Amino acid sequence: MLTRPAPARPNPSSAFRYDAYRLKRLYTLPEVLSAPWWLMARAWIGWVFFVSGLTKIADFDTTVSLFADEYQVPVLPPEFAAFSATALELICPVLLWLGLGTRLAALPLLIMTAVIQFTYLQHDQHLFWAIILTGLIIHGGGKWSVDHLIVRRLKA
Repeated sequence: MLTRPAPARPNPSSAFRYDAYRLKRLYTLPEVLSAPWWLMARAWIGWVFFVSGLTKIADFDTTVSLFADEYQVPVLPPEFAAFSATALELICPVLLWLGLGTRLAALPLLIMTAVIQFTYLQHDQHLFWAIILTGLIIHGGGKWSVDHLIVRRLKA
């Protein structure tokens, strides 16, 4: 007489591993959503500053006179302030777009935002800029950045 083998008992450890895997997948959803969020944040804030830099470089004599007469940046000579603000507004956004040195690129833009807010023009939009730039300084460029690729290569 043929006997049937007893039905296999489920292995509790494999069921636990499967549930842990599913639970882990749920917790990676914010990570998946954060990559495009940080890319959009870098792109948008970079665009804001890059357009401002293009405006400054379009007529640099006017930019210097604005720094001398209207902006009145404390401590810095107007020519140096105009040149450095223009250079930072053209270089840092490109670094942000690439996600290369994100934290270092966001820091001078945050300082410029604070100087604008506290010395020249108080505006709620500057607070929004500061929040995004502070997030980039704290978090970095996200998974869709050159910084992330470099860190992955260094760990491998």
